[in-house]
Order: sequence, then structure tokens, then C-alpha cells
Amino acid sequence: MKIREVVDALEHYAPLPLQEGYDNAGLQVGLTEAVEMSGALLCLDVTEAVVDEAVQKGCNLIVSHHPLIFRKLSRISDENYVQRTVRKAIKNDVTIVSMHTNMDAAAGGVNFKIAEKLGLKNVQFFGGEKEVDGVKGGSGVIGEISDEDILKAAQAGKLSDEVKDHFAEGIAADDLVLLLRDRFGVECVQCNQLLRRPIRKVALCGGSGSFLLGDAIAAGADAFITGEMSYHEYFGHEQEIQICVIGHYQSEQFTSEIFRSIILSHFPDAKCCISEINTNPIIYL
Repeated sequence: MKIREVVDALEHYAPLPLQEGYDNAGLQVGLTEAVEMSGALLCLDVTEAVVDEAVQKGCNLIVSHHPLIFRKLSRISDENYVQRTVRKAIKNDVTIVSMHTNMDAAAGGVNFKIAEKLGLKNVQFFGGEKEVDGVKGGSGVIGEISDEDILKAAQAGKLSDEVKDHFAEGIAADDLVLLLRDRFGVECVQCNQLLRRPIRKVALCGGSGSFLLGDAIAAGADAFITGEMSYHEYFGHEQEIQICVIGHYQSEQFTSEIFRSIILSHFPDAKCCISEINTNPIIYL
């Protein structure tokens, strides 16, 4: 198949007009029209090492979530990793395409994948919806903790019958933290004051989703999960909503699974490789 056909399948799933005005999703580097795809390397971020990995694995297409070229390039030299990565991709005839806020917004996109990993049920958009080319989109999703996870938390906790009855309709805040650490493999979860009531209804937004905190409260969410928030945004919500921040990379780490599913649904024999490189620039010591 041609690279153009693969890109068309991705953009049909998450149309580029769904992206935010500040974004730069779509083609980043290379050619798409007449080039046969030898393989697709799927990743969150594009770095020099990721281009090397694509070349090593025989992939002439990289599909990333975060755009390599986000801000204007006034020159292409070797002054920073973006310029060096662009040069390396061009030298090796590797095409780079990014599906960013359009894939965040699309139904079945990044936020739905996070909800799936968390095991949420009855997932739907909150905080506003829009539709482009028949594809529904929204900034965040809201759903409910599954009965299975509520039961597991109740059975695992050494709680009195009275406390168990109190949390029969949801899970305790510390159990939500443990669930997040387990499902997303995070070293720690940043939280505000732990909520002293059952948590059942959970709103979430991958990446930098703090702008939706007010909408999550208005939607009646017991908890709000996102990738990053600033210090002052934690204030004033004690016992109103449980805030859980798990890290930008960690929240979006499963996006490549969406890319793979889309491509293979259209081209079952296509070579799709999920990058083995952890590009998270943040480490926990």
C-alpha cells in the first residue's frame, strides 16, 4: 500500500479539522503520494533515536502522536533535536506523520483508550462536542468505575463492614491511586487532598488537561485524571473532586495501540511496529 493510503485511513478516523487551532498535526516530513510503505513505526514522540529505530526495522513511515514540528522552523541545521531529526528523516527517506489533538478529540481516540485501560464503563464525551466529516469529537471523556474493580477493591481492603457498605457504590481515593499506578505503570500519582467519599464517576483528559477541571466538576465527576497540572490549579477543590495527575507521557503511552488498530483494520498485512524507545524526558529519582 502507498503511504498516502495509510495516512488517509488515519485521517478518516481522526480528521485533521478536529485538531486545536494551535496544533500542527498531519504530515511533518517526507513524501506520501507515490511511495510504497515498507513498514510503519508507531510512537508518542519522534527523536533521532526513533528515526534510527525506524531505519533499523525497515520502516519508511513514522506515525507519532506529538508533532515533531510544532513551532516554526526558521532553518534546518543541527542546533536542536528537532532540526537534527528532520535532517535524519530526510536523509533516510523516512516520512513522518503526526496525529495529535485530532486523535485526542476523536471518538475512540486517546481519551477513550485511557478510559479503556482504566476499565471505565458508560464512557462519553463531556465539556463540549463537535463533529467533522461524520466523526464526533470532544475534549474529554467521563465514565464509571466498573463493578468488578469496585468489588476487587472492597475484597482487597481490610475494612470494617460499615466502611465497606459506605464504599459499596464506588472505590476509595487511595484505591483509585493504586488502580492508576497498576494500569499505567506510574511511579507516583500527584493528588490533592484524598476524597472521603466513594469515587464512581471519573472524568479524564490525556496530556495537559487541566483546562477541563471545571467542566469535570460541573459534570458531577468524583475524580478527574489528567497528565499534568500546574501547582495553583490544585487549590480550592478539597473534598469537591479527587484530582489525580499521572504524567503526560504516562497518560498517552498507549496511543500507538490506536494507530496499529486503525492501520491493520484497513491493511491486515501491513508491517506495524510499536516503538521500543521510551521518549519520556522526565525521570523520577
